[in-house]
Amino acid sequence: MHRSPVTGPDRMPAEGDVSRSYPLGGHRLDVAGGSRVGQRYSANFDVLHVDPVLPFLAVADGMGDGRGSTVAGGTTMETMVAGVRAAAPDLGPGPLRAAMARAQSLVRAAGAELNELTGCTFTGLVVVPPATGPVDEGHGGGARRTAPTARAAPGGSTPDPATVAELSGWIVQIGDSRAYRLRDGLLELLTVDHTAAWLGAVYGWYPADSPAAAAARYQLTRYVGHPAMPEPDLLNVTLRPGDVYCLCTDGVAEQLDYQRLASRLGATGSLAETVRGILADTLVAGGRDNATAAVLRVEH
Repeated sequence: MHRSPVTGPDRMPAEGDVSRSYPLGGHRLDVAGGSRVGQRYSANFDVLHVDPVLPFLAVADGMGDGRGSTVAGGTTMETMVAGVRAAAPDLGPGPLRAAMARAQSLVRAAGAELNELTGCTFTGLVVVPPATGPVDEGHGGGARRTAPTARAAPGGSTPDPATVAELSGWIVQIGDSRAYRLRDGLLELLTVDHTAAWLGAVYGWYPADSPAAAAARYQLTRYVGHPAMPEPDLLNVTLRPGDVYCLCTDGVAEQLDYQRLASRLGATGSLAETVRGILADTLVAGGRDNATAAVLRVEH
């Protein structure tokens, strides 16, 4: 959906869905993602990434419906993927901020060449290997921990609890694409929309259902390609068995209400079915925007 800023290599996502599974720290992480054009636009300006090797999922949403939107989304996603892969397994705030800073620079440069609005939102989640093993003093003097290997329990396939480590992950977010978590039946919004509407709701500038609030919904205060090159929000989260994380563009967040999204994420069955259901709901709601979702579930 078109957005306007508050201050003054191409890649188009496929319509097909994708599913992955990652064994990590005695757990299994199931991931599924998908994207739909919707009814308003002839092309999809969202970008979806579900990494084939690392437990890393991300969504991006271009600003506008032109060349700048396509370039911004593709460039940002490719840059963040390259940064995560280069830093793995030692992922943390430093490498993630550095990757976003590079994406900002590249998108700003592309915008100068295109001479049009060139920007996008980005939300990603990367799960890091558990650091519970012995300390390795190598690697240039920097202490580093090695991840444990889960052992199968005698007579069964359940991992030995002594080797099942607690997992953590980093959420990287800028703009108004969102990250949700369903835990013990409670759906929480973990991220903040970087929009004038969010600030207005917090500080009471105008009623939430007013025309002014509706207009402010599309005024981004932070995004990739912003003249000030703002930093993203970084959030460290713990992943527990049963947790479901959902990353989505505003084409999902604006068309599915809280109860509907919570119901979809809490349903039993495959995550591929969950994602297809979420995206189908956006079309039923009117398909007023490109819609993209990536969902991760932590299994024992």
